[in-house]
Amino acid sequence: MSSHAERYAAFRRRQSTSSAAIEAFQGLYGFDFDPFQIRACKALESGHGVLVAAPTGSGKTVVGEFAVHLALSEGTKCFYTTPIKALSNQKYNDLVKRYGADRVGLLTGDNSVNGEAPVVVMTTEVLRNMLYEGSATLGGLAYVVMDEVHYLADRFRGAVWEEVIIHLPESVRMVALSATVSNAEEFGEWLQQVRGDTDVIVDEKRPVPLWQHVMVGRRLHSLFAEVQEETDGERDEESERGERRGKRRRERRHQGRQPREIHVGGRTLRINPYLSRIAEEDSRITQLAHRRRHPQSRARGPMRPRSKYAPPTRPAIITELDDEGLLPAITFIFSRAGCDDAVRQCLASGLVLTTPEEADEIREYAESRCADIPGADLAVLGFDQWLRALEAGIASHHAGMLPTFKEIVEHLFSRGLIRAVFATETLALGINMPARTVVIEKLDKWNGEAHVQLTPGEYTQLTGRAGRRGIDVEGHAVVVWQAGTDPESVASLAGTRTYPLNSSFQPSYNMAVNLVGQVGRTRSRNMLEASFAQFQADRSVVGLVKQLRKHEEALEGYARAAECHLGDFMEYARLRRALSDRESVLARTRSARRRDEALESLERLRPGDIIRIPSGRHSGHAVVLDPGLRHDLPAPLVLTVDKQVKRVNASDFTVAVEPSGRLRIPKTFSPKSPRSRQDLASSLRNKLKEQGTEPVYERGRRGAGEDAEVLRLRAELREHPCHGCADREDHARWAERHHRLKKEAEGLRRRVEGRSHVISRTFDRVCGVLEDLEYLSGDAVSDDGVRLGKIYSELDLLVAECLRRGVWSGLGPVELAACAASLVYEARRGDDAYPRLPGGRIDETLAEMVRLWGELNEVESRHRVSFLRRPDLGFVWTAHRWARGDRLDEILRQADMTAGDFVRTAKMLVDMLSQIAGATGDAELRTSARKASDLVRRGVVAYSSLT
Repeated sequence: MSSHAERYAAFRRRQSTSSAAIEAFQGLYGFDFDPFQIRACKALESGHGVLVAAPTGSGKTVVGEFAVHLALSEGTKCFYTTPIKALSNQKYNDLVKRYGADRVGLLTGDNSVNGEAPVVVMTTEVLRNMLYEGSATLGGLAYVVMDEVHYLADRFRGAVWEEVIIHLPESVRMVALSATVSNAEEFGEWLQQVRGDTDVIVDEKRPVPLWQHVMVGRRLHSLFAEVQEETDGERDEESERGERRGKRRRERRHQGRQPREIHVGGRTLRINPYLSRIAEEDSRITQLAHRRRHPQSRARGPMRPRSKYAPPTRPAIITELDDEGLLPAITFIFSRAGCDDAVRQCLASGLVLTTPEEADEIREYAESRCADIPGADLAVLGFDQWLRALEAGIASHHAGMLPTFKEIVEHLFSRGLIRAVFATETLALGINMPARTVVIEKLDKWNGEAHVQLTPGEYTQLTGRAGRRGIDVEGHAVVVWQAGTDPESVASLAGTRTYPLNSSFQPSYNMAVNLVGQVGRTRSRNMLEASFAQFQADRSVVGLVKQLRKHEEALEGYARAAECHLGDFMEYARLRRALSDRESVLARTRSARRRDEALESLERLRPGDIIRIPSGRHSGHAVVLDPGLRHDLPAPLVLTVDKQVKRVNASDFTVAVEPSGRLRIPKTFSPKSPRSRQDLASSLRNKLKEQGTEPVYERGRRGAGEDAEVLRLRAELREHPCHGCADREDHARWAERHHRLKKEAEGLRRRVEGRSHVISRTFDRVCGVLEDLEYLSGDAVSDDGVRLGKIYSELDLLVAECLRRGVWSGLGPVELAACAASLVYEARRGDDAYPRLPGGRIDETLAEMVRLWGELNEVESRHRVSFLRRPDLGFVWTAHRWARGDRLDEILRQADMTAGDFVRTAKMLVDMLSQIAGATGDAELRTSARKASDLVRRGVVAYSSLT
């Protein structure tokens, strides 16, 4: 009997109507394509662009690779773009293996290999820059693949994707590959507007079904009370065994309880009753622990131990997964230090997941890849301990690692030699590292400002790594039970299918000068109006306009209901509101005046004054002991008739206070002495009896008479025809409703106006800044503007101003490297706010750069934009030492940086120095920038990231 996989493949072959070209292309893979892949390839072959939205691991990159195949067969070019350099390197290696190194190139900023090849892999920023520069390399371009196009939602770099989509020539067919998003049709509709014929192909079916689990203690429990994922066709024998095993485990844990149901996105999810029960027990244990810490509320009976629900150690989690046959696994820990700690914990526990033969293979590969790195640097990078972990089948993966180390981990994991990886969420961004199981330690992470909960989209992106197509029958997602875990929240994360793609696009200075220089101001505005950001803003305006129309219809009805046969009732209602508003203003004014008078009267009080406190907790008669003038506001210390010593303030006096008499306070009086308080209170009462009258105090000055405006409005009201209407108050109620709804409608109208043309308005403000600084003049771009157009940086305008004003003139290569470091580095939270600086000419130049940033910030404020952050000096000392040739170990120790952070920032510095060299018109500065770039590009910074 044929297997399920064979029967299903035959079914798909019967269903497909692929062309000869697609069948030839499919022959390169050795497996049959899914229907969505064939549909996308056919659309592309027919001359259409395509948007393919499908889950991680579904094989959507096949469509991008078909664009490469078509370009090579047609004799045209294809650019394959990715969001990150690591993914570009990976895709380059894949395509070289298939088509050969002579036909494939790579451009990432770090690497430039065979850039004029018919197929070039590049980061999206590189293509954006080529479009603005009008690069000759664009000649013959027929296809552009935009992998991970959903990255355009990234608030820091997302605008680049939209710039490329808008500015690509119309003749270029685009292949947009996206993770599953709930508004793919909306995104596709925008692509059709700006790119022409674009087929939207959405496939929501995971190629490998995903099972959701929660690990409580050291045992796995299904999150749901029933199967939450189904697949097409029949399930094979292994899958059916897994389902029966899971069903027995769930039945064993339900213990007669009814599953709790939640509703997510139109679906009903039934949560494992066992998890609901331990959540309730966990809550009770927490309450008991709280009572034990607070004896006054201690409950009777012993407190239950918490250890039953405590999360297991990381080695214990991996051991349990190994016992269940669920390795290889990726454990997501939202901390670089946490990932490295997890590896150390596993090593310390003696955990080994490899055979001796596998360990030898791992060592041989890692040592060969690192052979060019000097031994001294390897020692600094902790190579021996890292290699020992690799040999045990364990590794971490995060941005703080040396790129070469990360690439080794990726390669060994893909070959099945590493079975436990502890990673930050950056691994989920497109790198091809699928696993059988994904573990999520915690459902919250630090976003740089606060601890925030994972979103359903983030949860799906992470768990999308679970289940290797063609290897695993099913994938597994495991959430580790922590104190306070809520099964309903976990189920909601796992069950949500709504992941909207929202634009983060906004114009920049560099973009403005490049656009205006190419097509002029008017066409630039029109192009930006075509952005996905404006498309979405216009979509949202449609809903607001619909609501506004409803308000306007209701206003007409309210106005009719308020009509009066005697006259214009709306006019009468306006007079009533004007009178009410005027009286409210006067009342607030009188109240403020009385407060001021009360404060002034308190400042005049002296010890011994007898006063009356008209309100507050201490109302009644009192004698002043101390005026309390040492405080920001007067706060007299008084003794009341009932022997209480209190401090009062202006809130206790609604009107000014005037002493009604004086009382001598004995020199021996002590506020702390009950006897002293009793004697003085007795003297106060006797003094009040002698007076025989209530103390005198101000009751507020009313002025010479009523306010003239109030008198005028009252007179107009009495004279208005509607004043005598028998239904006046009924009309007034409708008029008041009309007034409130009209205010709401005006607010909606302002929101509509605020979202209409929002991108072009921002563009106009950006151009206003550039005109003030003489980079633009109408449609003309100055020479300084041309230089700005060559700077691609967050601080593009600051770099251009430094070039124009000669801030860096005369700096040597080492000095220039140190100063330029302030343009590329941005401190992580908790970094030193007062970094060490080299001194001398470097400090003077940095001070001038910060002062210049302040000037630009003021110009931005005038035009109501804010794009330029302050230069960050945190990497200056480190860059200075590295450029002058200091040793890596000393630099990393004193900089308190990981090797990966250092290398990444140093490479950004190399790129910035190259941009300065390319933009400056100063030959001496150009030479200095190139020498500085060479000084920084040494040692670990220069190691190639290509395999």
